[in-house]
Amino acid sequence: MIFTDRTDAGRQLAARLDHFKGENPVVVGLPRGGVVVAAQVAQALDAPLDVCLVRKLGVPFQPELAMGAIGEDGVRVVNDEVVRGARVFEDELAAAEAQERTVLERRAYRYRGERPPIELTGRTVLVVDDGVATGSTARAGCRIVRGRGAGRVVLAVPVAPRGWTAWLGQDADELVCLHTPVHFYAIGQFYADFRQTTDDDVVDCLRRAARRADGQTPAAPPTRSGDPPPAGREVEVRAGTARLGGHLTVPENATGIVVFAHGSGSSRHSPRNRFVAAGLNQAGLGTLLFDLLTEDEGMDRAKVFDTELLASRLAQATDWLYAEPETKALAVGYFGASTGAAAALWAAAEPGACIAAIVSRGGRPDLAGPRLPQVTAPTLLIVGGNDTLVLELNWRAQAQLCCENRLEVVPGATHLFEEPGTLEKVTQLASDWFTNHLAPAPQPSG
Repeated sequence: MIFTDRTDAGRQLAARLDHFKGENPVVVGLPRGGVVVAAQVAQALDAPLDVCLVRKLGVPFQPELAMGAIGEDGVRVVNDEVVRGARVFEDELAAAEAQERTVLERRAYRYRGERPPIELTGRTVLVVDDGVATGSTARAGCRIVRGRGAGRVVLAVPVAPRGWTAWLGQDADELVCLHTPVHFYAIGQFYADFRQTTDDDVVDCLRRAARRADGQTPAAPPTRSGDPPPAGREVEVRAGTARLGGHLTVPENATGIVVFAHGSGSSRHSPRNRFVAAGLNQAGLGTLLFDLLTEDEGMDRAKVFDTELLASRLAQATDWLYAEPETKALAVGYFGASTGAAAALWAAAEPGACIAAIVSRGGRPDLAGPRLPQVTAPTLLIVGGNDTLVLELNWRAQAQLCCENRLEVVPGATHLFEEPGTLEKVTQLASDWFTNHLAPAPQPSG
């Protein structure tokens, strides 16, 4: 099952929840993407809509992997298994919580202003998100509404991994899910359009719901910025015995092609990489988003951090592009995020790699270690101004680069560039860098 976007997922979920209409429920969405889904549920059930503010606690240097979550009213959920497996120390956990508490407070005011949360005492509350991965944020959301006096807590999502009820059965009175696939890698793989939801999107959903509750006719929803997901085709890249899924987009008269190396805990379905890829496509650049690891390999933490293995997969994907009729004449660039940036630099340092340019977003170039002085491709390092530890690591790595290079700091951005306008800034910087450096490249000999 593939949902067109969060709005489509919300409509389908609402149909499954229709029997709650007579119970006078309250619908709460988990920001940010869950609010868009929840808005459709609230409208269909003629129910009030509110937000349940939670924040994922990402593993340091691997923020896509949740080691827990925090929420309003002091709620804190920790996944002990992930904390132990990632060797996260208590002071690192505390620092992550402090940082996310600040974001939580800022967003609470951004979404609600001075308005208090909707009263939940004794009511049936539907907690809605766009999907469940590790379950940390969903668990925190359920605990928040339970603590606020909800009489019945229902957790409802469009998609979750097989067996998800075993994790969350004690946190909700009822669990509802439309699709529970056996092979689950990331929520985004089940959406055709999984672009990042903005704070403005959340505020707009809440305002429209408030106008509906007041008996006013909601204004037509504004058109979202950006074009639809880029056209393209699903492909399979073979790396030895591994078969790696990918998505290839080549605009007409493309001037080059960019291969994306995602960070640990992510995949070709990464909404951030897809957002950047769409921007590059608009600039006339082709893109290949592909999975560096198979689903089974992605469960092996040793492989997730094996820079040499990831770099070899990236090199094999590049060879595949040189063999494809529509891409064989195009210069190739690498876009690496988080640990994927190290793989991109490692692969580009191989003799005869013929890589025309590299861009790193919130990357860990330091993990490329001794390979850094061997990189010849012009390299742009993009780091969030508030991502202080990674910024320091990038400064150190930049000092080892002997190629043309630049470090760009995006003010106010954290590691995932979730703040309004920051990912757009990354896209513009990457687009300019690749446009200036990608030109027809010499074909590798042999």
